[in-house]
Amino acid sequence: MPSDLVIVYHRQPYEEVEENGKTVFKENKSPNGIVPTLKSFFGRVENAAWVAWKQAEDPANPQFERVVQIEDSFGKYTVSRLPLTAEQVSSFYHVTSKEAFWPILHGFKEKYNYDPVDWDTFRHVNQEFAQAAAAEADHGAAVWVHDYNLWLVPGILRQLRPDLRISFFHHTPFPAADMFNVLPWRGEIIDSLLACDVVGFHIPRYASNFVSVVRSLRDVGQVPRIAVDPDFISEGSALSDRTVPKQIETEERTVRLGVSPVGVDTGYIRSVAERPETSERTESFLKAMGGRRLILSVGRTDYTKGGAEQLLTFERLLEKHPEYRETVKLLHVSVSANRNMTAYEEIQREIEEIAGRINGRFATFERTPVSLISNAIPFTDLVSYYRAADVVWITPLADGMNLVCKEFIAARSDEDGVVVLSEFAGAAIELSSAILTNPYSHKNMDHAIEAALTMSEENRRMRMKDLRRVVEKYNTQAWAQDQLALLSPEDFGGDTEAA
Repeated sequence: MPSDLVIVYHRQPYEEVEENGKTVFKENKSPNGIVPTLKSFFGRVENAAWVAWKQAEDPANPQFERVVQIEDSFGKYTVSRLPLTAEQVSSFYHVTSKEAFWPILHGFKEKYNYDPVDWDTFRHVNQEFAQAAAAEADHGAAVWVHDYNLWLVPGILRQLRPDLRISFFHHTPFPAADMFNVLPWRGEIIDSLLACDVVGFHIPRYASNFVSVVRSLRDVGQVPRIAVDPDFISEGSALSDRTVPKQIETEERTVRLGVSPVGVDTGYIRSVAERPETSERTESFLKAMGGRRLILSVGRTDYTKGGAEQLLTFERLLEKHPEYRETVKLLHVSVSANRNMTAYEEIQREIEEIAGRINGRFATFERTPVSLISNAIPFTDLVSYYRAADVVWITPLADGMNLVCKEFIAARSDEDGVVVLSEFAGAAIELSSAILTNPYSHKNMDHAIEAALTMSEENRRMRMKDLRRVVEKYNTQAWAQDQLALLSPEDFGGDTEAA
């Protein structure tokens, strides 16, 4: 049956497991995150569909289920699965998306790798996504495309189905023209995005950067700007802007620019935090700490996340303050993003070497300054760590948003704890009551972590109260409603004003 809402995202909206020799689709273990947020909108329309890819040995195998019907707590919906070979996945995702696009999006031009890119394969995979979305969508339906690895979908989809309302959301930073235009495919990418009715970004700066790229390539005339909501102006963030572009006029259409920071499911996190077993785990962690204070760092193993720089800061802290060697512990969770990629292997090795050196220099029989965890932690355990930590330390060199700091804030119903956050994370424009720091500056990083460890209880609680207000206000539902309201106010409701 044709769908009123089609979501196009590379991940499948469930976990596929094998039980008793049969494939079973189960809801994601953690209801927190982007996938459940997107699925929550299926309940607002009569018919909905999701388009994703699935690796297959033989895409032509007639036994491969291209379309499956799912019924879970979010309702009934269709999942259209694109069978991709291992070679296609490697080319489309690991090479083009991660080796060519990812470093440019995050401002690491020196890590950009153009040579192995097979653009024809990338274009072909995007065409497969667009064709699947076109097949699922009812006349005049809304199609919501997500993230940079599907950049070409809107343009192809517009040619296939001019009747559709198309929205695209970027979950990464969007760089200015002098960085983005390193990509030799820039014209094709921008033309595809200009085929959208709505292009969405986390923060005003990314929307402004998008306009700078468009203007460098196409004549679009004046682009109107409006004042930024005071909640999204942070004096301490390098990413803060005072105005934001509202729309771009092309010869074919008006492209609305939606600016909404992705949030977290505050209600769910609060429910996990209030469970008796969470309290028990938290008490167990605190007991194991033996009175020491806990600094918590959580992120992926990626050169954009600043893991090595953070560990070097902690090493300097212990050198300068011997009293912290046995009274402060750093729990550094760095989960590998992709073990098959050389760039991630190198940063993982560097992180392990620095953590090992710190422990070799400062550990005693009873105390280990750094605990390094490189495997994924169940979300329920992570919430317990959030509750036990004195400081959450999130200092990426570049980050589109960062939800870990928001999860920490949502979990702290006790209104205590300190957030140390990089000013180059998108979340910094909302979380101005955090201690914002520049991860490129040793002095700034050193000062920030020292300030966090010496902050008074009154100051901690005052800051946390404001941080919780912002995180509660701009949660996952607020984000999704803002974006979809721009595309289809009559169907999804909400305020259509840009942030």
